[in-house]
Order: sequence, then structure tokens, then C-alpha cells
Amino acid sequence: MAIADVFVRDDIITEPSYGRFSVCHDHSCQTVVTLSLSLSEWDQITSPLQPASIAASGERAAIATAVSIMETVVGRLTGTDADKGGNIKGFGQAGQMDCIDEATNTSTYMNMLAGDGLLQHHSVADRSTRFGIFAGMPHTTAVIRENVSGKLFAVDSWFFDNGKAPAIIEMQEWKAGWDPVGATSE
Repeated sequence: MAIADVFVRDDIITEPSYGRFSVCHDHSCQTVVTLSLSLSEWDQITSPLQPASIAASGERAAIATAVSIMETVVGRLTGTDADKGGNIKGFGQAGQMDCIDEATNTSTYMNMLAGDGLLQHHSVADRSTRFGIFAGMPHTTAVIRENVSGKLFAVDSWFFDNGKAPAIIEMQEWKAGWDPVGATSE
């Protein structure tokens, strides 16, 4: 199984499992911690992906739910449970995450799901960044690929407070500047 580019530093675990994985926070992975979950915590996180017979669209919804549960559990363990969506509301607060932290962590969480064989219709792809220096603020997200169609979907948790389900948006719409109504500014 190919692992998506979850690492931005040497100390980020590139083959994560519920028994050993890394989480980063404090803007662009300034802080990286290694964690483990109990089997009961992992079962709670993965329960939305059971049974495996759901369709691709249902799997995307289950991935969003699993990531939100994972953020809640990890937030309690790391002090990131007060993370605010975007960069403005929680600026300067300990445990705050920017889009690099969020995209890296979400990719890690989805690689953990994939590593346990829980993704039947999707694979984890490399993170993606939109805009650039001359076209607005850059913004990075985690990405999944639908196996049959090859369509890419952004899995963007940055817009929302800790524990809220990430948006899963077709990549071309996300690249065009998708922003949820009332979202914080980048």
C-alpha cells in the first residue's frame, strides 16, 4: 500500500497505526507528538466505516465522521481540543492548527483507516495546495481518490473547530476556491 505524503518532517510517522502515530499542531507542525489509542478508542473511531458494503458516497460521509471522532479523541490527548477553525479565531492559542497541521493530521488519520483495510472505495492521495503567492493565500488539504472513477476529493478540516466533520469536496471545486458559508478567512 502506498502511503500519501503525510510527513513534512523526519519525526512524523509515515506508517501510522492506532498503536503508534504522530499528530502535529502549533502552526506548520512546530509541535509533533507521538500517540497511541486503545482498541476501544479505535473501534469508536472506525465504527462509521462498518459495514464495508457502503457505496463510495457513503464511504466519504463515513470518513468525515471518523475523522471528526478522531479529532475529538486526539484533541483530549494533545490539548488541541480547543482548536478553532481557520487561522484568525484561535491565533496565538496553544494547540491551534493551521492548514498544514490539519492536512497532515487528516492524511495520517485516513492512512490509519486505509492501513486497517477500512477504505473500500477510496485511497489516500498526496495533500494538495491551492492558490499561490500571487493568487491569494495558499491553502493545503488532505485528499482522497475514488478508486473506480479516479476522482479526487479534498478532505478539508481546517475551516472548522476541532471535532467537526471535515468538508469532502470534489477537487476541482475546492481548487476553484471553495469556502463554506460563514467560514473564517484564510
